[in-house]
Amino acid sequence: MQRLLAIASLILLPVLVGQSALRAEEPAIRPGEGLPLIDWKDAGKFIGKQVIVQGRIEATGRSKSIIFLNFDRQRSFTAIIRKNNESAFPKSPEAMYAGRLVQIRGRISTFKDKPQIEVTRPDQVTIVDKLGEPVSAGGDTPPSRQFEGIVSVATYNVLNLFDAHDDPYHDDEGTNQKPRAELERLAATIRQIDADVLALEEVENRGILEEFVRAMLSGMGYEHVVCYESNDGRGIDCAILSRFPVGPVTSYRHLRFDDGHGGKTWFRRDLLRARIEPPNSLAFDVYVVHLKSKRGGGESEDVRMAETKAIRQILDAELAKDPESRFVLCGDFNDTWDSNPIKQLRGDGDRALAAFFRDLPANTITYNKSPHQSMIDFIFCSPQMARRYVAKSIRVIEGTVASSGSDHNPVLMKFDVRPVAADSKGDATNRAAAASR
Repeated sequence: MQRLLAIASLILLPVLVGQSALRAEEPAIRPGEGLPLIDWKDAGKFIGKQVIVQGRIEATGRSKSIIFLNFDRQRSFTAIIRKNNESAFPKSPEAMYAGRLVQIRGRISTFKDKPQIEVTRPDQVTIVDKLGEPVSAGGDTPPSRQFEGIVSVATYNVLNLFDAHDDPYHDDEGTNQKPRAELERLAATIRQIDADVLALEEVENRGILEEFVRAMLSGMGYEHVVCYESNDGRGIDCAILSRFPVGPVTSYRHLRFDDGHGGKTWFRRDLLRARIEPPNSLAFDVYVVHLKSKRGGGESEDVRMAETKAIRQILDAELAKDPESRFVLCGDFNDTWDSNPIKQLRGDGDRALAAFFRDLPANTITYNKSPHQSMIDFIFCSPQMARRYVAKSIRVIEGTVASSGSDHNPVLMKFDVRPVAADSKGDATNRAAAASR
């Protein structure tokens, strides 16, 4: 029996190694890429933020559980290494770093009102010959943008924004990290969109999204990142990037609803909701969804019918409570304008959702991969939000994986959220047209 187990192990080992290797790649985004380089004396101005902090280790010390690397004799700023992480270092941290110029990557926290940074691995610390040029003490502040009440909202399925790490709690082994070339093309497309609020689909986790924003979208002003774990077995989530403050956030991933066949089902990914609060303007809600794909034929349509019915019920309840509710519903709906799930979602009458679909050129597509090119990504507007739609502002930026980094094309709309905007003549036209769009 032992011999059989040994043979089985030898047979399985290459398979297991091969599966592990699917995610054991060099990260497409380099560690620390895009992080601000700061002087240790400015660490207190970056509490809670990830940075690369630099200076000389002037003194070291130990307690029962912690090793201290002090940047001055007064312990004004300290790098700490917990004793249970010391084994990760090839020799004692004191011997490695005492008196050396270092740059340390990590998040600034506080202990007894003094800033500190925790080091768990030696690759967080780089010994340097000379210090670099730090950013200003005010931080890596993006250039100020003039906001005059017109907000742009976009939705974009970014095609497997995955990192290089295997998540043991999801079946992500079959999806490699997004290649750097695709990330760069994706970033260029997002810069072209230049949306104030960007709804995203197919994001693996908040960590890779924050890395992507930091490394490749610097200066875009996306200070607010919303990303909750979804129900998807592969780990793809819905997310939101916003230049404006974000208020309450709701995930509907745990909601159970009728499957249309006497049982219960759930959103295959999530329905994510976030309140967006532009300055001196009216707040509004952004819902993001990624409906079940068409894999599975008729069964998959049944799932999308159940999902859109549940969404419609959620939105109807909101509109019943407040007919003037301002919201947009963004996402990859995996179905076309005239499909049964989308017809059900759009609704009719006073609560019909508008999408201004007919403002686009004929044959516009958002899924760009042959042979299934079609328009399956939309931004739907509540009646009140439809009144604030900036006429003819909807656009789709066409591309391909080779040119834009995704198999979907982003959709963008603009809205006038100034408090007096609803009285304009253009909004009266939008009110009349909304139900037919």
